[in-house]
Amino acid sequence: MAPIRTQWTRLIRFVAAETSRVHIGQPIDASLDVGLASAQGRLIRAHEIIGSPLDPAAQVSNNVLTVKTLLSPLSKQEIGVVRCLGLNYSDHAAESNMAIPPCPILFYKPSNALIGPNATISIPFVAQPPHEHIPDYEAELVIVIGKPAKDVSEADALDYVLAYTGANDVSFRKHQFAVSQWNFSKGFDNTNPLGPCLVPGWTVPDPQKIPLKCTLNGTIVQDGNTSDQIFNVRQTVSFLSQGTTLEPGSIILTGTPKGVGFARKPPLFMKDGDKVSVWLGNGIGTLVNDVKEEKSDTVRAKL
Repeated sequence: MAPIRTQWTRLIRFVAAETSRVHIGQPIDASLDVGLASAQGRLIRAHEIIGSPLDPAAQVSNNVLTVKTLLSPLSKQEIGVVRCLGLNYSDHAAESNMAIPPCPILFYKPSNALIGPNATISIPFVAQPPHEHIPDYEAELVIVIGKPAKDVSEADALDYVLAYTGANDVSFRKHQFAVSQWNFSKGFDNTNPLGPCLVPGWTVPDPQKIPLKCTLNGTIVQDGNTSDQIFNVRQTVSFLSQGTTLEPGSIILTGTPKGVGFARKPPLFMKDGDKVSVWLGNGIGTLVNDVKEEKSDTVRAKL
């Protein structure tokens, strides 16, 4: 099995100023952190890509477009399923006073949780007040599957990776720790930033050497590296494909390093008006999002 070879080296999805329609493209400036540039209102221009992000044969054209609004690199319709690993960094397990898991801890989340760069992270009414529910940040590397993968060996696992991107797996700790299943606490609408771009797997020599950071209101709160993952990318893809087909467009959030808010004393939590940024190396760049508490008169359901 050969690695997936795309025609593009970075892919963004955006609304173009020239057409007011959604396009995909390759940034002209190969060194530009598109997420940070978008958050700062700087000019981003891209060569339009003709085709689908999931089609390796999609071609980079000579047509140049200007980014009006930067979107998540994959639409919700293109994402088959969202799989996530919990407790997958040894330093995070240590700060949480939890044992190293013998196999990957898996949970799912709905695609409605996903948002793009510069979008607002919503703290839902059911997870308020923040000081009680501890809305928490989690910088993560994301794997994008590019071709059907079933019963894949660790040796071949990277051949099924289309690309990598970043995410902030926002978690609401009170709901998370109330039950054994984490889906509810990590799956609220409009809570999980994804992006800012796709970096193809063939351009990443070693996915276990990617630095990642999270910054809350200008202060670095997480500063880690994928080298500290308990289950690396090869092991993760192989394990999740055993007996289960990973379809193209499936994404896998691979866990977060130490520095999360709930493990601090006193706990650190996100609240209305905060700004949170997640940065990953190897050309992935920065996700910048503000935080807003949902205002609602809806009566909360009793658990």
